[in-house]
Amino acid sequence: MTTMIGYLRVSTEEQADSGLGLDAQRDAIQRYADAHSWDVVWYLDEGVSAKSLDRSQLQAALTRLQVLPKRRDVDGIVVAKLDRLSRSVHDFSGILKLAAARKWAVVAIDLGVDTSSPTGKLVANVMMSVAEWEREVIGERTSAAMQAAKRQGKHMGRVSALPQSTGHRLMTLRTTHTIAGTANALNAEGLTTATGAPWSANTVAKVQKRLLLNHSAPVSPRT
Repeated sequence: MTTMIGYLRVSTEEQADSGLGLDAQRDAIQRYADAHSWDVVWYLDEGVSAKSLDRSQLQAALTRLQVLPKRRDVDGIVVAKLDRLSRSVHDFSGILKLAAARKWAVVAIDLGVDTSSPTGKLVANVMMSVAEWEREVIGERTSAAMQAAKRQGKHMGRVSALPQSTGHRLMTLRTTHTIAGTANALNAEGLTTATGAPWSANTVAKVQKRLLLNHSAPVSPRT
C-alpha cells in the first residue's frame, strides 16, 4: 500500500482556529488518495506563509522523505493546491529535483502535477525548465549589473568561482529565510557552493558577507 504525506497549510491563526480552508484541503487530498488507493499521514503548518520553505512541519515532512527508499515509510507528499506547499517557482523546482533524486513522489492536485505518473512528470519537467530559465535570466541581469559597475570604476573584488546566479539566489533567499533555511533551500534547488559541496549555515554566512563586501548588495536578512 502506498503511503503519502498529506501536507496542509493555513496562513493565519484565525484560519487555523476556525478550520477555514483546512477541511477543503483535507477533503481534496483524501478524495485523490482514495481514488489511487493511498494511505495518508497528515502534516499541518498553522498560521504560516508559503514565502519560504522554512516551516517546521514541512521541514519535518521533507526530512521523513529523505530517508533512503528501502528504509522510508512514506512514498511522497501531496497538497491540494501548489500554493499550500510553495509560492516560489524556484522552491517548488528544488523540491521536484530533490524528489527525483531520492525517488519519492510530489503531487499538487490543482495543477495536475503527480510525479508518480508519466503525465504528471511531464508537467513537473516543464515547471523545472521554466525555473531554470528564470535563474539564467537573473544571472544574465546580475552579470550586466556587475559589468556596468566595473565600467563606473567600482571595485568588484573576487568572489571565488561561485556562479553569479547562485550568489544572487542566496541573497534573495536571505531576505525571507534564516541562514539555516537559506542553506536548506539552496541544497533543495540543487545549487552547490563554489567547490561543488552542499551548503551549510556557516558557508551561507561567509558567502553572504563576501558578497555584501564586494557588491554592496542591499539585503535585510532574517537572523
